[in-house]
Amino acid sequence: QVQLEESGGGLVQTGDSLRLSCAASGRTFSSYSMAWFRQAPGREREFVAGIIWSGTLTYYADSVKGRFTISRDNAKNTVALQMNSLKSEDTAVYSCAAYSGAYSRSPGDYAYWGQGTQVTVSS
Repeated sequence: QVQLEESGGGLVQTGDSLRLSCAASGRTFSSYSMAWFRQAPGREREFVAGIIWSGTLTYYADSVKGRFTISRDNAKNTVALQMNSLKSEDTAVYSCAAYSGAYSRSPGDYAYWGQGTQVTVSS
């Protein structure tokens, strides 16, 4: 089992950067693929970025490709999301999630979730 806790959200302006972190508990963290999802008010949860267990493969939603970078440190049981050139449409609650498989953009495949952290981008 994996417990996840996000941090790093906040209020920023258009064009700013923000770095989200997700701390995981459990000795099996390195065996899980991880991802960030986000959910804006009135909208469905959407995939943002994913990284496989080894960190050797990352993948992104088209809307964030080139602006966001996902990374992980298995020694520290953490996964991060570096967000640059933020836009107002990036405003959402961001959650990290863990998946026992290799690669998925579907929230339904992820068994473990953090509580989320709010990111608000003001124009």
